[in-house]
Amino acid sequence: MIKLTMLSSAEKVKGQGVASAYRELLTLMEQQVGMYDLKVNQFDSCDITHYHTIDFRFYLSTFFRRRRGVKVGYVHFLPETVDESLKLPAPIRAIFYKYVVAFYQRMDHLVVVNPTFIPKLEALGIAKEKVHYIPNFVSKKMFKEEPEEVRWALREKHEISKEAFVVVGAGQVQHRKGILDFVEVAKQLPHIQFIWVGGFSFGKITAGYEQLKAIVDHPPANVRFTGIVDRETMGAYYNLSDMLFLPSFNELFPMTILEAMSCGTPILLRDLDLYQDILFDYYYQASSVPTFVEMIENMRTDRDFYEQACQAARRGAYHYSEDRLAEVWNDFYARMASIKKVPVYEQ
Repeated sequence: MIKLTMLSSAEKVKGQGVASAYRELLTLMEQQVGMYDLKVNQFDSCDITHYHTIDFRFYLSTFFRRRRGVKVGYVHFLPETVDESLKLPAPIRAIFYKYVVAFYQRMDHLVVVNPTFIPKLEALGIAKEKVHYIPNFVSKKMFKEEPEEVRWALREKHEISKEAFVVVGAGQVQHRKGILDFVEVAKQLPHIQFIWVGGFSFGKITAGYEQLKAIVDHPPANVRFTGIVDRETMGAYYNLSDMLFLPSFNELFPMTILEAMSCGTPILLRDLDLYQDILFDYYYQASSVPTFVEMIENMRTDRDFYEQACQAARRGAYHYSEDRLAEVWNDFYARMASIKKVPVYEQ
């Protein structure tokens, strides 16, 4: 039995994907009966310590190597992604950037959820051989495609017409999430209902907070901002909606995409290189407000096109199922526990 310790403070801040990814992996490992002696946020001796967040007390624990075993770090962000999300004074930002890199360098191995991060970490001085790609996943029990009668009941609960075409977006309210484009697209499609599920997880230090707060407080008539909601309710929003629209400018591997696919909800994203190696043909893409508008209208008016988008989402859900990823994680942890320096892990 592998002694595995998870260290994380991700769930202290609501409405962020890091917490969702952590909870999914922790739940999955708890289901692997007889394979792991699993502990959370404890500092007993173990074979593997998996660091999900970069707390300073976790950083200090890396210097007790014998007790920590093999140190595995989860890379949920790089300095560049923080810069686009939070408004930090220049001196603090410089110190924080150095700390992030130093934390990653203290790890024996790193796990990224998007392979495009591997060369970026290499550019920060981290050996490529230490970095492994394992994608995110979501539980089918929490995120499942509901029958039509449940979808209509959800719409009634949220006071949305059965006849309405509903577009949902999800995530923190940030400029990098493409909120301005989301709202502009909605303005050009006044006959469609738009819903953004999520809020300001980091409050006033969110980059562009004043501008975004004004939009959230006074949205167009066909746009709703729900604020931060419990993750357990997210499945309802995907099921009452006709599609997920996420016009982000920068991402890793949003849990919202996997959650929506698991509910059979079609996906429309901005045309970003980082999606190509992880989402294949499971999503649809556009690159500007006019092309977003055109794609959404096609989804609304062309039933054959829409059904193809639904099938693409379902294929994606199967590819990123928890059953398949359980095998990947079990193999990875077994390798980590058996040898100190692991050869390049290939999924």
